[in-house]
Amino acid sequence: MLLREALDLLAPERGGLFVDATVGLGGHAEALLERGPEARLLGIDRDPEALRRAAVRLQRFGGRVRLAHADFHRFEEVLAEHDVPRGGAAGVLFDLGVSSLQLGTPERGFSFRLSGPLDMRMGLAELTAADLVNDLAEGDLERIFRDFGEERQARRIARAIVGARTARPIATTDELKRIVDGAKSGGRAGRAGRAKRQGRAKRPGRPGRAGAAAAPREGRIDPATQVFQALRIAVNDELAGLERTIEQAVTMMAGDGRLVVISYHSLEDRIVKNTLRDLARGEIDPVTGRPRAESQLIAALTRKPVRPTPDEVAWNPRSRSARLRAARRL
Repeated sequence: MLLREALDLLAPERGGLFVDATVGLGGHAEALLERGPEARLLGIDRDPEALRRAAVRLQRFGGRVRLAHADFHRFEEVLAEHDVPRGGAAGVLFDLGVSSLQLGTPERGFSFRLSGPLDMRMGLAELTAADLVNDLAEGDLERIFRDFGEERQARRIARAIVGARTARPIATTDELKRIVDGAKSGGRAGRAGRAKRQGRAKRPGRPGRAGAAAAPREGRIDPATQVFQALRIAVNDELAGLERTIEQAVTMMAGDGRLVVISYHSLEDRIVKNTLRDLARGEIDPVTGRPRAESQLIAALTRKPVRPTPDEVAWNPRSRSARLRAARRL
């Protein structure tokens, strides 16, 4: 996703070592190596199956490619293990979120559109989504759905899950989706009933405020989307340490090194935006109240997040939520 935009900003034709910290199936990596004949690549991924497929895809580049099975939160350690010194990277790419391989494999349990076991592990996690759904207290489930999914009906859904699992454990994506759909449809029915009792039913010829607010918001995405996203983030601990990892990536880049981060939901993007802003601003002088120039590590290459073109969204609907931010090492 956002392949051309990412490559334009990374500029692999400069040569040097580029780190694809989420190499996945190797799509970005392959394009980067083709565009930069003098470029070398270190690809990192926590998913062993994705890494195996990336190795096959990239084998034609021979010694220009090294792959590491690791979580990108160990960024600095992984580079040290591969003898990359500080300042040794010409560019770093993070393409965050779930991959097409993971979404499209039913037995991985990432998608509510495919029937499968409730797993959601990207590769190095111990607990599955089923473990969380069946073992966590109602309050903990509510917090996950609220904080990681920004789900407005988090409490109602958590209560429905706890109620359902008393009969038998929730084991599949289908079962969880039915529970979420039932809880959310019940919530909408309850709000509509209260609105009618309080005299806020829509007027003839004009949509009522309650109906106008709820229908488009729920119509844009499947009701289960935010719950599945929240569980996936919790299982794989996706947000923990993201800020520190970006900071490590910056310190490992050479002068004029390029950093590109692609995120897919507001929680990730907020962390990326704030981290890059702080690194670009640097430390504030307590006397003058101005940034200290010597402490500014990067300069922004994107003032606003770059979004996919309408053409890309048309052939790849999953890209519609992608946001790209980039910076240059000073």
